[in-house]
Amino acid sequence: MGRGRLRIYLGAAPGVGKTYAMLSEGHRRVERGGDCVVGFVEHHGRPRTEVMLHGLEQVARTEVTHRGAVFTEMDVDAVLARRPAVALVDELAHTNVPGSRNAKRWQDVEELLRAGIDVISTVNIQHLESLGDVVESITGVRQRETVSDEVVRRADQIELVDMSPQALRRRMAHGNIYKSDKVDAALSNYFRPGNLTALRELALLWVADRADEYLQQYRGEHGIRSTWQARERIVVGLTGGPEGRTLIRRASRMAAKGSGSEILAVYIARSDGLTSASPKELAVQRTLVEDLGGTFHHVIGDNVPDALLAFARGVNATQIVLGSSRRKAWQYVFGPGVGATVARDSGPDLDVHIVTHEEVAKGRGLPVARSTARLGRPRIVAGWVVGVVFPALLCLLLTHIDADPGLANDMLLFLALTVGAALLGGLWPALASAAFGSLLLNYFFAPPLHRLTIADPKNIMAITVFFGVAVSVASVVDLAARRTQQAARLRAESEILSFLAGSVLRGETALGALLERVRETFAMESVALLERAGDTEPWTRAGSVGPRPAARPEDADVDMPIGDHMALALSGRVLPAEDRRVLGAFAAQAAVVLDRQRLVGEAEEARRLAEGNRIRTALLAAVSHDLRTPLASIKASVTSLRSDDVEWSEEDRAELLEGIEAGADRLDHLVGNLLDMSRLQTGTVTPLIREIDLDEVVPMALGGVPEDSVLLDVPETLPMVAVDPGLLERGVANVVENAVKYSPPGEPVLVAASALGDRVEVRVVDRGPGVPDEAKDRIFAPFQRYGDAPRGAGVGLGLAVARGFAEAMGGTLAAEDTPGGGLTMVLTLRAAVPVRGPVGPVEVVGHEGPPDVARAEPVERAGPVAPAAAEEPAGPARQKAGPQ
Repeated sequence: MGRGRLRIYLGAAPGVGKTYAMLSEGHRRVERGGDCVVGFVEHHGRPRTEVMLHGLEQVARTEVTHRGAVFTEMDVDAVLARRPAVALVDELAHTNVPGSRNAKRWQDVEELLRAGIDVISTVNIQHLESLGDVVESITGVRQRETVSDEVVRRADQIELVDMSPQALRRRMAHGNIYKSDKVDAALSNYFRPGNLTALRELALLWVADRADEYLQQYRGEHGIRSTWQARERIVVGLTGGPEGRTLIRRASRMAAKGSGSEILAVYIARSDGLTSASPKELAVQRTLVEDLGGTFHHVIGDNVPDALLAFARGVNATQIVLGSSRRKAWQYVFGPGVGATVARDSGPDLDVHIVTHEEVAKGRGLPVARSTARLGRPRIVAGWVVGVVFPALLCLLLTHIDADPGLANDMLLFLALTVGAALLGGLWPALASAAFGSLLLNYFFAPPLHRLTIADPKNIMAITVFFGVAVSVASVVDLAARRTQQAARLRAESEILSFLAGSVLRGETALGALLERVRETFAMESVALLERAGDTEPWTRAGSVGPRPAARPEDADVDMPIGDHMALALSGRVLPAEDRRVLGAFAAQAAVVLDRQRLVGEAEEARRLAEGNRIRTALLAAVSHDLRTPLASIKASVTSLRSDDVEWSEEDRAELLEGIEAGADRLDHLVGNLLDMSRLQTGTVTPLIREIDLDEVVPMALGGVPEDSVLLDVPETLPMVAVDPGLLERGVANVVENAVKYSPPGEPVLVAASALGDRVEVRVVDRGPGVPDEAKDRIFAPFQRYGDAPRGAGVGLGLAVARGFAEAMGGTLAAEDTPGGGLTMVLTLRAAVPVRGPVGPVEVVGHEGPPDVARAEPVERAGPVAPAAAEEPAGPARQKAGPQ
């Protein structure tokens, strides 16, 4: 099913007739046999609008109660159920009554469009979000109900409903808009001629922008390149020089002469990144053009005139503003210049304006600066010395020696100096050496001597070849130096980009580390990542390194925009243009890292919420079943005892009371575990650590299990432990109860303790089915019951609470396999006094085949300790809980 189409009637002011126009369109569609209904139309008591509702099917509204009052809103479900071809929905910017299906009416319309229903709606220009401040400054009234411009721009068709201010005021005076008691106040306030004229102009300009988008789309679809002068667009060509501000202001004055004119400032950068433009100056010019209502564009192109003309024709520009050339007179030998070339090739559809400024003919620098950057100033100086000074010295030497080496050998000597000049200084010193050497050879060594003429044609050929070879060698050396410099830069850039790619693959999310890498790479004092919520919102630092980071992009020496509301600001020095490519990669990575950090935080919050939701779900399941089971048992026993129909014997009454007591104990245990888990989840468990003997705590933890179900072996010689007695007792009780629950009948659980170093271990050994290795950690999760445990066996919190209490006291609780089958829970606690050597470890002796009752055999005893199965257990602990 396709998406529905949206048509909007945009009103220049209230009362211009947009609702009337919408209803008229509805009648036309019905008359043509279309399926059109009224989803929501508010006539505001206007008779002519109310009459237009007659003959149109209206979907009943839904009633919403808010603060004791009843309001009506569009019934979206009813419209969707009716499923018309077209729905008329008035007041797109309306805010629905709290408690409605959606907060805004445009969201209701969006649902209808997604369902494939065409919608015709209305909105006034003052309700557009972007114009709120402008409308308030004009009318003095702040519009509370607004709609985003993007929602309106997405409409498939926008039709302006307009009326002159005088005609609208007449409609107001005739009572066609407001009731007579409100007419005078409206005419003297909101509906003043100046207000209506300004609102009308806003509506016309906004719709003109929308029409321009349609025009650009049409030209692109049909490949139209020629200029259509439907609107004045002025392109300002910038070079990054100081004259750019003058050009921008001049273009702004030109645009002000024609309503609706648009300024587009464009800077053409070479694709190799070599340029003399100042990034700082370009940033200032960009700010200036944006303050004047224009836009700034950065275009790559090796041929500046062609790139500028292509851009101008691409945006359907009508005028181009350029500055007079800064080149000196002699520099025109290299070509006519950008201005003259653009004016020659612009054609009849583009007007080119050449604007004078203070920098005219002041020079733009020599290209030798690039060679200086590649080879270094010392090599350039050495090249000039070898190319100019050394030929003069060689000539002096050759003219003062008796032997004559011959013209050919003289040329080879001078050629060697030219090659040396090329190797050291590059192109220009080598060219100077070739020219100077040729003159010296001609004047001093080629007959006739001491004259700038050559008698022998062979000598002319020789000197010409000498000059050609010298120039060729110089060009090759200069090209090699250029390629070497480019290769070094590309290698450095590739290393940086490789680092960035690796950081993405490794998932590194340290924004500070990345900004520090930027600062080190470009040798900056400080780097800051700035962002803001909107175009008018203040900038805030998302991250920064270094002293005194910039608070705004315009305060930095270099700023790299990242989208519309983020920028990377560097302070310390102005970067050359070729470095901005790598800086752009860093900036993009910084934005990715910032987004990743926020996504990680959101994911962690979502995980926490999901865990909380899981626990709540499990808690509800526990309340609905495990807690209700003992309550049902208690309820049944109490009901039976209170029944007058049955005479209960004393034994029956005792059994029922025992059931009540057992159910209450079980309920108390479940609620206790739930409360303990809640304390652990919220981090409110605060243990009161003190030194205590294990044989004072562990026996007390066995009160909830049958006496013959546990064998206890806690040597009296164990060191004291630093624990919270209450938490330890509760944790041991949960572990022992869990072991008893899974132990087979007739197989008692062994609770044994031992010490080694500064740790004391309490081992709870059972001979149950055991737990696979992959599930040993999972059994400690809240609301987890391993295997086929019955639903009434508890809520699965015992081990989770026990581990939580152990960790709160600085200990651990882990699960191990019992030799011969079963599971051993190892509770490790901190000893109050470290012990040297093992004391009283317990070895559980198993058997092949069906296990017998486990026997506790102390491996190395510090004193006489009776076996756990002895008839008279030694020590108070055995008297309390040992088997008889």
